Amino acid sequence: MTLAARAFAQLATWPDLTEVEPSCGTGRALAAAHREIAHFHSDQDLDLCLTARVIRRFEEHLEAATAVRLIPGSHWVTVRMEVVADFDLLMTLVSLALRAHQNLPLPEQGSRARCNDRRSAVVARQGFGAD
Repeated sequence: MTLAARAFAQLATWPDLTEVEPSCGTGRALAAAHREIAHFHSDQDLDLCLTARVIRRFEEHLEAATAVRLIPGSHWVTVRMEVVADFDLLMTLVSLALRAHQNLPLPEQGSRARCNDRRSAVVARQGFGAD
């Protein structure tokens, strides 16, 4: 069983999460309080809706995490599950996501934030060309 499959199986048992069809049409999804929280796109990659506020608050930490990819303007982060530490990080991030979504108003019918699937990640150019 891959780490992503293990994570999905564990998260699906959380009382605040329910499996739903992903709005992007790829993979499997979990939702809470009428909002999609996580899209499991492959055996290693998933998108997690943290909200813009949480991403801003923890941006420095998220950028430092090798498993996390940020896309400017997106309320979602992409997590690549490769080692057990990534699994642990995901559990923490899902808890943050659930907390962040608790106080948001219900989304309007048909308005869904687009996950990062099929979007391009911006990779920092740190260290390139530096002397």
